[in-house]
Amino acid sequence: MLNTSNHTLPERVASDSWPRYTTPTILLVDDDRTSIRTLEEILKKEGYNLRYAPSGEAALVEYEHRQPDLLLLDVMLPGIDGFEVCRRLRDKHGEGCAPVLFISASAENMKQNDGFRAGGVDYLAKPIQAKDALLRIRAHLGVHLYARRQQRLADELGRANEAKNKFIGMCAHDLRNPLASIRGLAEFLKDPTLGKLTPEQLAIVSSIHDASQTMLTLVNELLDISTIESGALTLNRSATSLHELAANAIRLASINASRKGMSITLSDTSASPVLSIDAPKIRQVLDNLISNAIKFSPSGSVITVSIGIPPHESPLGFASISVRDQGPGIPVAEHDRLFKDFSLLSTQPTGGEKCTGLGLMICRKIVEAHGGNIEAINQSGGGCVFSFTLPLSP
Repeated sequence: MLNTSNHTLPERVASDSWPRYTTPTILLVDDDRTSIRTLEEILKKEGYNLRYAPSGEAALVEYEHRQPDLLLLDVMLPGIDGFEVCRRLRDKHGEGCAPVLFISASAENMKQNDGFRAGGVDYLAKPIQAKDALLRIRAHLGVHLYARRQQRLADELGRANEAKNKFIGMCAHDLRNPLASIRGLAEFLKDPTLGKLTPEQLAIVSSIHDASQTMLTLVNELLDISTIESGALTLNRSATSLHELAANAIRLASINASRKGMSITLSDTSASPVLSIDAPKIRQVLDNLISNAIKFSPSGSVITVSIGIPPHESPLGFASISVRDQGPGIPVAEHDRLFKDFSLLSTQPTGGEKCTGLGLMICRKIVEAHGGNIEAINQSGGGCVFSFTLPLSP
């Protein structure tokens, strides 16, 4: 029987207590008419939608049909008992299952039994107390409904992010070819075989070339980002010599390095390992690290690229590639911002080069897709070493 002595029935649930898009539905599973009437008297005043099931088997069917927000589940039922009903619902729906409050004649029996191990979140002891029942029901409904609302918002954000990535990818793809043409035409105009330009004209053409190159770099990085975030990053692996890959990267980068009075050396301490990797993508990582070393090192610096297998690694371990510069290093307070998108540090390029803040994040994603790791460590004698590892066996 309902015991309301010394208790004032709580006020009805305020309309803003629940997300506005839903009215909570409670599935009451019990074959005891007295218990059902008691709970009806409590819950209908609160404005809840009530659904009923007289047995465990009926509860499973009703749950799938109604998708309730909470279950009040009697332990002793015809057929399968309440514990088994709860276990089956938890097995099928996992964390998305509505909270289950068992109805038990004995709190002690409930604690000693399998109620909580079966997946129940709480219990109502008979005889049911109105105030206690409402407090427990409100609490568990609130947690469940707001968790569900957060999941819906997360799903909506995921769809919006997917649409954003698609839009960025389309825009970047459409911009890349015109920008490449502008850069190519600027290089064409700088060629003296077409006629000598005045210093003013040459400065303008050089500005056009540099601006188009900066924009083309950003567009290519945005394309990489949209590919990575959409989950479409795929690796086309092939047997690749790290020594050959690094030598080719250094050969091309040395042109830019020489313009700033720098040199790049290759220190290969390994037996020139051949790895199964996506060579163009790993080349992109190495190009980015060498380019950054050139940007942030002073004139006259020596940039060292090293390849090796750390001696503490087993034959089935990792090969490493590192790029050491002679720049100012990474400010300690900004170290955590490395390898994150649009992370521009306070350190400025020595030649006024432009940075997007995307390159290192792309490097991290590519290396991690290969099963490796990337890091940056300041050197005690000055400069910084960016290094990444690649598994010898994919």
